Amino acid sequence: MLHHVLRFDCTVVGNLSHSPVYPLSSAFVHCFAGYLSKFSLKDFLFFQGIKERILTLKLLCLEGYTKQNSIKVFDALESQNESDVRRELNSEEMKLRTKYNISISAYDELRANIWKVQPYKNGRQWKFPGAFYFSLTVITTIGYGHSTPQTDSGKVFCMWYALVGIPLCLIMFQSVGERLNTFVTFLLKHTKKCLRLKNCEVSQTNLIMVATILSSFYLFTGAGVFTHFEDWSYLDAFYYCFITLTTIGFGDYVALQSNNALQDNPEYVTFSLIFILFGLTVISAAMNLLVLRFLTMNTEDEQRDELEAAAAAQTAVRLEGDVITSNGNVVSGAQENPEFNDVTSVCSCSCYNLGRRNKSRYTVTRLPGKISHLLPMHSVSSGKDDNFMTDIESNSVLPFQHINSKRASV
Repeated sequence: MLHHVLRFDCTVVGNLSHSPVYPLSSAFVHCFAGYLSKFSLKDFLFFQGIKERILTLKLLCLEGYTKQNSIKVFDALESQNESDVRRELNSEEMKLRTKYNISISAYDELRANIWKVQPYKNGRQWKFPGAFYFSLTVITTIGYGHSTPQTDSGKVFCMWYALVGIPLCLIMFQSVGERLNTFVTFLLKHTKKCLRLKNCEVSQTNLIMVATILSSFYLFTGAGVFTHFEDWSYLDAFYYCFITLTTIGFGDYVALQSNNALQDNPEYVTFSLIFILFGLTVISAAMNLLVLRFLTMNTEDEQRDELEAAAAAQTAVRLEGDVITSNGNVVSGAQENPEFNDVTSVCSCSCYNLGRRNKSRYTVTRLPGKISHLLPMHSVSSGKDDNFMTDIESNSVLPFQHINSKRASV
């Protein structure tokens, strides 16, 4: 069905190239239509090799299995608490409305006003410290949502800034992460040399272990600092660090939003910005190593298969030239006819032609056996027909004039 759809699209695109309504380049349209016409349903479904398709299928099954189980876990952990909190909040709402005689509409307006004024109570969000903090959350795709543009021009500029800044930021973190991995590799190699280890090479496993230890240390240290400045529990602070550095950014916990910290505590602002920038570098380096390790696993399997195929090819019998079989038939071009490999004799040389060039026309990959039964019965000289074959089997050395005139298969 997909094949017919592509054929239909090619026909439509080809017709559009001749239509004056759509000023498309005719050459481009025809090339594109011809390119699409070469694809079929099999090309789209089986675009990669069998191992890549199996790996993709495994990943899809694993992702589906993970999502299914995560839904059950979150349901078991959060559903009851959600019901309890909802019931408690509704009870508090009824008490307030009854105590102050507030209607439902007035209470909804009051709640909306409280929700809107909350960012402004946390300090000036659009001065230099707050704007820098907001722009950092945009280009790093954290997106807390604690502060958002309210004007039309601010929204347009935010979209443009994100469109340009996010790719540049990703490239920057990728490059800095690679430099960090290179530096760690240098340190590990010289450390192994100082310890006089036999193997001084640094593997991906070593780099992953170092990146994991460094990331864990960074998260635990940052959680301790935010516990001190934000009056959070250690678990909440660690949760904030993890959600921030993995760029999830729920926004339920946001630093620099209490005690007017954006204007009154520049040291804490500086620490928060450096923590995000350097932490994203460390986490990106660790992620790069994990992804690279996962991708090279499939590459190692392919290389192992190639080595096994090469080893099998070295032990295989390769025949070049004419081959004389046991029944006296001559097979020409035996290398191009692999079906004769199991039943054809491996004797395939030109009989001791000493006058030829150094490079032999025929190659042998097995030791020759007894070939006297394959030698043709031709007369060499008059009066010696009866004794010639007996002399070949009994004597190990033949006269040179007879050797140079014979052709046997070895």
